[in-house]
Amino acid sequence: MALIGLCYAELCAAIPVAGGEVAYAYAAYGTGKAYLIGWFLAFGYMAVSAFEAISVGFVAAYLLPGLEVVPLYSLGGATVYLPQLLLAIVCTGGITWINYRGVQGAARLQVVLTVAFVMVALSFVCAGLVRGELDAIEPLFAKPDTGGALVGILTVLVTAPFWFVGFDTIPQGAEEASGKVPPRMLGVLILAAILGAVVFYILLITAVAATGPWQELIAAKLPAAAAFENALGSPVLGKLVLIAALLGLFTSWNGFFLAGSRVLFALGRGHIAPAALGRAHSRHGTPGNAVLLTGAITLAGALLGRGAMVAFIDVGSFCIAVAFFGVAFSAMKLRRLRPDLDRPYRMPFGRIVPWLSCLGAGAITLAMLVPGSPVMLVWPLEWLLLGAVLVLGAWL
Repeated sequence: MALIGLCYAELCAAIPVAGGEVAYAYAAYGTGKAYLIGWFLAFGYMAVSAFEAISVGFVAAYLLPGLEVVPLYSLGGATVYLPQLLLAIVCTGGITWINYRGVQGAARLQVVLTVAFVMVALSFVCAGLVRGELDAIEPLFAKPDTGGALVGILTVLVTAPFWFVGFDTIPQGAEEASGKVPPRMLGVLILAAILGAVVFYILLITAVAATGPWQELIAAKLPAAAAFENALGSPVLGKLVLIAALLGLFTSWNGFFLAGSRVLFALGRGHIAPAALGRAHSRHGTPGNAVLLTGAITLAGALLGRGAMVAFIDVGSFCIAVAFFGVAFSAMKLRRLRPDLDRPYRMPFGRIVPWLSCLGAGAITLAMLVPGSPVMLVWPLEWLLLGAVLVLGAWL
């Protein structure tokens, strides 16, 4: 992710426009590849958005057990309940309305939610590290042999794009931040976001693992909440962990919703997708049609319920990795094609980093497609979801 982030940092500072990945690929390769990269990236963002919509109801059900009533249908071994579905619909509508009205409102909401989430999350991480036992982290892998460790590493690797994808939402807002943030600073912020995510995940995983035997943790429906409840010795404080989780969900949801709509807007504005997606709202100045389509796809994903959460992670990671692959190739091509392009931020080792980025992103996509791979997309739901992505992209 750091190597890919370096490619983003150089390109974002040089071409600070909404839907940056589309612009980078268009400048390097033309419309065909720009659409391919843009659509895969847009769906990757919308997969995160749908994941968040489902997760809100899932987490809220532990705060308010009364939400698991009136079962509607089952999918993937999980039941969809009416109150949880209504909550997802209401929240999706709220996120859509905020982004439809303007980026300023979305940005203000993002700042408030992020500050609250970081403060609450770090307090619980500190509690877990102080009151936990580092011996509980053992064993580091589920199986002692090398093969077991490799499977564990691959399982994390192929989902890394899904968990780290937040850094590339910065280019989506670069155009609307024009004049307020120096171009070079955009590149620095991208790298800082990746570093911050690495530190946060390491602290969180270590704190959770240290709170008790792993056998007890994995038996819980929400392991992190159960871990901190054990560490703090208070069910009330355990509920606060869930509140922190909800803050985190809304924070990332709002950011990815904005990013997905901006990528669709860039595709429409470039006449690579239906031109209606590239029209700005006459009053609010937002990409209204792209926002509404993002909301509709998010809501459709939410209808699949909790049984589709892992599918959204896996297929979303695959789509995002394809987009990362394209960005790395674009950085490589533009260095040759446009050496005169003003680059306020230039990545170090500019000839090597894009190649290594391509290798990493390509390895993730291949690992999820090659038959017999321990991390191959699961039949039928994940393959059907990927098929829907391809069909919808071809139709648009």
